[in-house]
Amino acid sequence: MNTRGHAALLKGRELYSVLGALVAVLAPHAQRMPLWVSGAVGAMIFWRGWLTWRLRAAPGKWLLIPLTVLGTAGVVLSYGPRLGRDAAVALLAIMLGLKVLEIKTVRDATVAVCLGFFLIITNFLYSQTIATGLYMVAVMAWLTSTLVALQDRAGTLIGGQALRTALTLLLQAVPLAIALFLLFPRVQGPLFGFPQATSTGVSGLSDSMSPGSLSRLSLSDEVAFRVRFASPAPPPQSLYWRGPVLWDFDGRTWTIGDVGSTATGGVHHEANTPPVRYTVTLEPHYMHWVFAIDLPTHAPPNTVLTSDYELLSTRPVRNRIRYDVSSHLSYSYGANEQASVLLRALRLPRGDNPKAVELARQIRQQSSTDLEIVRHGLDVFRSKPFFYTLVPPELGQNPVDEFLFETRRGFCEHYASSFVFLMRAAGVPARVVTGYQGGEMNPLGEYLIVRQSDAHAWAEVWVKGEGWVRVDPTAAVSPARVQSGIAAALPAGEPLPSSVRARWELVSRIHLGFDAVANFWNQWVLGYTPERQAKLLTDTGFRAPTWQRLTVLLMSVVGAVLLLLALLVLRQLLPARRDPAARSWRSFCRKLGKRGTRIRPGEGPRDFAWRAAAEQPALGATISAIAELYIAVRYAGQDPTLGARRLRQLVNSF
Repeated sequence: MNTRGHAALLKGRELYSVLGALVAVLAPHAQRMPLWVSGAVGAMIFWRGWLTWRLRAAPGKWLLIPLTVLGTAGVVLSYGPRLGRDAAVALLAIMLGLKVLEIKTVRDATVAVCLGFFLIITNFLYSQTIATGLYMVAVMAWLTSTLVALQDRAGTLIGGQALRTALTLLLQAVPLAIALFLLFPRVQGPLFGFPQATSTGVSGLSDSMSPGSLSRLSLSDEVAFRVRFASPAPPPQSLYWRGPVLWDFDGRTWTIGDVGSTATGGVHHEANTPPVRYTVTLEPHYMHWVFAIDLPTHAPPNTVLTSDYELLSTRPVRNRIRYDVSSHLSYSYGANEQASVLLRALRLPRGDNPKAVELARQIRQQSSTDLEIVRHGLDVFRSKPFFYTLVPPELGQNPVDEFLFETRRGFCEHYASSFVFLMRAAGVPARVVTGYQGGEMNPLGEYLIVRQSDAHAWAEVWVKGEGWVRVDPTAAVSPARVQSGIAAALPAGEPLPSSVRARWELVSRIHLGFDAVANFWNQWVLGYTPERQAKLLTDTGFRAPTWQRLTVLLMSVVGAVLLLLALLVLRQLLPARRDPAARSWRSFCRKLGKRGTRIRPGEGPRDFAWRAAAEQPALGATISAIAELYIAVRYAGQDPTLGARRLRQLVNSF
């Protein structure tokens, strides 16, 4: 486009198309930015549209400069001096709103549309789901069609024609996008190096557990991780996904403490069964926990294995990670536990829950071994009317006493907490283990889905000669919880998410279908890591795919794609040269050229015929007949075979 076209004033419908596309780009950011930022940007866009509708002039620099200063100062005050992801996006949104206010010419609108393209990328800093991708593709098509219409000052591309042109351009870019995706050297770390968000609003286990913490988590149907087994999956009752191990109790809340928080090289266990191998795709939860079935045999890359068999990531899990691990379902470990650790596993706050302490003393008196104490402790839950529920009553000053002797209604954290308390009070070292239990197999992808609603807590007791032994008191009250899942264990009125308690098979299949698509997207698009890129290239015959070789390969593929696109474009042009009517017309133009009347660049057949007839009046009737027949054959849909034959005869006899 020439300079005059860029300086042309913008039409009203063109401005409204630009404003609408920019609103569509900014809409997902509205819920993430401070209210004043969203309101200010929305007001600026609305004001610019109102000025155009009222045929008013855009505001001058006397207003834009103070607004720029105020907007920048507001971002600094809201986010602090450090320019992170959120602050950068907010500042960009304000600058875009200010740019909208000064739009007057095509050049201004083009700059605003280009800023809109950049804002599309910023949406992927927050979400990389399929829905986000599809929405941004639609917005990009809108922006591209607006850009096409802006460059067409003749007004020939209107409405759907501009959109069709934009879609054609985007389709032509698909091969290049695929080549760049597959071959561009991948880098580790967060996108663009911006600091990632905190854990605010993210569901997941924490380093503490109190009454109600896991039951609230079980109301969420968010996916915690997905698992693909190398062999048939173990039965549900064997799927205890080990997470944080809690040691210290203050009378109400269990916390990690400092016993199992460090990795040691002297962790040993004895396996009673062959290992189960599987791959876990863990969703970001901004903590260090990495989950594996009891009992993991080793630490995957970038993780450590603690002395109590927690898997911990070396850095918070801020992005989706994928790791291979193996576990033994039957094992023994910790038989030679240190005395200081065992003393820590017996510690209780003094004076709390006296009824539970007395019950533990009675259990101790009627038991001759620690295993009998454990069995009698489980009998407490089996013999009394305990109920498994997500909505237990509130507990007061002595929560263990109130739960064991009064309410007897609780979730897994109530049962694990009270059982470990009883064991410690009876002199048996014990601790609480939190994690997930079970999962839902998705037959569409042959992988297991573990949701936040599968969050679970159980106990581990230390038995002399055997070490740490898993005991699940929840299973003593509700065996269906570990055999069939949480939906089968809770009454119909409990507030479970619909995707967890699918009452209709069709609804369940739809949920699983969407999850299978999301899993494919996560594995093959978002999970296309440097390691997977290197494996793909190695499998296709490229050895040692360094970034230098990747660059050469990428340039070669891009060049081949561009050459192919050029050939396709030429192919669209070649039919016009092979067209008999076009050949006859060119021959006719050459004959007229020999008589001194040459066709001008860009001159249409009818205009040329009028000018030639004026310059060659003796041949005017024949010239007009040839031109009209050519137009009818090429553009008016006349029979091309008969018309081309008649045209050739007229030209030959000319």
